[in-house]
Amino acid sequence: MKTILQIVLWILCVVLGYLIYRSVTGPIEFKKVKQERFSQVIAKLKDIRNAQEAHKTVTGKYANDFDKLVAFVDTAQYTITQQRDSSYMEYDEVYQIDLLKEVKIIDTLGFVPVKDSLFANDDRYKTMMNVPFAQGGEKFTMKADVVDKGGYRTSVFEAMVNKDVVLYDQPKDLLARENAQISVEEVNGSTIKVGSLTEVSTSGNWPPIYDKKGDQ
Repeated sequence: MKTILQIVLWILCVVLGYLIYRSVTGPIEFKKVKQERFSQVIAKLKDIRNAQEAHKTVTGKYANDFDKLVAFVDTAQYTITQQRDSSYMEYDEVYQIDLLKEVKIIDTLGFVPVKDSLFANDDRYKTMMNVPFAQGGEKFTMKADVVDKGGYRTSVFEAMVNKDVVLYDQPKDLLARENAQISVEEVNGSTIKVGSLTEVSTSGNWPPIYDKKGDQ
């Protein structure tokens, strides 16, 4: 009986030691996995944002689905212009004399493919809708709309994915804690997103640690 009791106590000690070990290392491993996966997800969202901003520059509005956005990147061009000041003399009927008129002239210098400008020789834009690490091949949810802000109607867009999709294989307790994050150093809320359907913004909800110098 004494031997059996000792064996049981040893087993309990091993189990307890493992649980303590996991309680310490679990959050550390979770954070490492989270940051690695979030970095790749956010890189995709930045590509989507860059493509959408180009779409709005050329067409005046954002694309409302990925098929249109990819087709746009494939075919659209930026117009390269140069603005210069000029002047000329024009007869004024009121004063009945020639008056100097100053104007701004915009010259078209050429055209640059959007694809080359944004992605150089990389065709990753063709798969920017695919969520990295998603178990079921999920795609980002993307919508575009028009909002009225102070009497001014403007185009907006939003692209997003639930954290559950990216961290599907992580411990449920740590995932629940992650979905409730409210901190300037974390991706707040249960989604990773860029843009907004209610505000005029193309910002993402991630902290600066996921940005390279010059990114936002």
